[in-house]
Amino acid sequence: MLTALSIRDVVLIEALDLDFAEGLGVLTGETGAGKSILLDALGLALGARGDTALVRHGAKQAAVTATFAPPVPEGPVARLFDDNGLDLEPGEPLVIRRIVKGDGGSRGFVNDQPASAGLLRDLAPHLVEIHGQHDDRGLLNPRGHRALLDGFGRIDTAPVTAAYRRWRDADAALAAARAQIDVAQRDREWLEHAVGELTALAPEPGEEDILAERRHGMQRAEKVADDLQQVEQRLGGSDGALSVLRQAARVLERIAEDHPALAESLAAVDRALMEAEAAETSLGEAASALAFDPSALEDDESRLFALRGMARKHRVQPDDLAALAEELSARLALLESGEAGIGALESKVAQARAVYLTAADKVHDARAAAAVRLDAAVAGELAPLKLDAARFRTVVAALDDGQWSAAGRDRVEFEISTNPGAPFAPLAKIASGGELSRFILALKVALAEEGGAATMIFDEIDRGVGGAVASAIGDRLARLAQATQLLVVTHSPQVAARGARHLLIAKSHDGTVTRTGVRPLTSDERREEIARMLSGAEITDEARAQARRLIEPA
Repeated sequence: MLTALSIRDVVLIEALDLDFAEGLGVLTGETGAGKSILLDALGLALGARGDTALVRHGAKQAAVTATFAPPVPEGPVARLFDDNGLDLEPGEPLVIRRIVKGDGGSRGFVNDQPASAGLLRDLAPHLVEIHGQHDDRGLLNPRGHRALLDGFGRIDTAPVTAAYRRWRDADAALAAARAQIDVAQRDREWLEHAVGELTALAPEPGEEDILAERRHGMQRAEKVADDLQQVEQRLGGSDGALSVLRQAARVLERIAEDHPALAESLAAVDRALMEAEAAETSLGEAASALAFDPSALEDDESRLFALRGMARKHRVQPDDLAALAEELSARLALLESGEAGIGALESKVAQARAVYLTAADKVHDARAAAAVRLDAAVAGELAPLKLDAARFRTVVAALDDGQWSAAGRDRVEFEISTNPGAPFAPLAKIASGGELSRFILALKVALAEEGGAATMIFDEIDRGVGGAVASAIGDRLARLAQATQLLVVTHSPQVAARGARHLLIAKSHDGTVTRTGVRPLTSDERREEIARMLSGAEITDEARAQARRLIEPA
């Protein structure tokens, strides 16, 4: 619901702040007072083209701020916020601000967050419906007629939606299987060769790391074994340390008998000889521990090179070869058992399509029945609105196969014939002016329970009518206003008298500048305004009495 509208420097409006309430609000004023400026300003906030002509002469920019009641959580407005990455605090009002610069360009904001004009236009249908002389949205848009009929008839489309999704999922699975088989058929020879190679290789996840580590270990052991061999040669060879120590010990033993002073030297050499012999034993044991089969290193290297070569061939990591083998084997198996699988999927698609058709036919029958009731309801509203020569019908027609959807296989469109014998045609192509607005009003009354935007605006719905017809329009507007906020720009005193709140739009001129202003009327001022609408410039007592008679029943 629209709760407030603030306008700054728009055409003839310098500064204007308006508050709105529930129920029926009427806006009146003399012709040319600027009623259209209000609608243009609201349209600007709702994403209309930011024309620089809207900027008041002498001002740098025009600005409009429209405030709406807090949106319903999880509703369409909340979803649009979420889809566009905007924050929406629960329970907070929705504030839309639009600025148009005098030198071109415009900016939009939603709850102080930058928003494009496109987003404002997306929000608009969920906030306000404006029905005027050139309206091409809402009820005039056939794309929304099917949903309106479903709402009027309380038609449950959930089964057909679920059936459609199952059918499309089954069809997508069939198409994917066929595509896989087509690819597999083209690659059959390669698949068989690749699967044979991978099967023979039998790669295992993690095998490369194990082989590389083991190979590295054996290579290190080989280097150490070479070093130990050199040490053993220097220690125990014919010219090695042990041989030299033994020779030295024998010489010392021979001469120490005659020279006791050499006994200590002999003991030292004996100790060195014992340590060297112990070292020789230890080196032998170490060499035995590090010994490996050279053929094992060769086998591991061959396996490692084979894995890496296969991985390069298939452009994957060696650890992914096992998964690749499974994938290619599955593709080959699918190819070999493809026809049987395709047949099963085709059967599933046919069954899902049959279920969808059954559900769609049920919805079609419900729509056809609801169309009859809607036609009767609209027909009952036409005569009081001076449209008794017109006929209305709801067309429920079959769509081509390619146009079927989760909503069924029906095209729904509202059509009218304005004169006896005239062919039916879409509403927008026949009705014009106030007649168009009255048709929309008749439809809105018939579809009242279906609802729509929280705020509806009718611009000069009473154009060209008066008396009983204007009274009937006022009566229906008041009925609609019981379920939604309704604003009406009107020239009809019968319509104005039904308003719960009355706003007067008037021009003022101070000798240099013309301005448009809007103000709410008191009870007495309201009676005077309706009397003016009845009698013209000169307000008579009779007009005042008639105004009072119109207001009191309302």
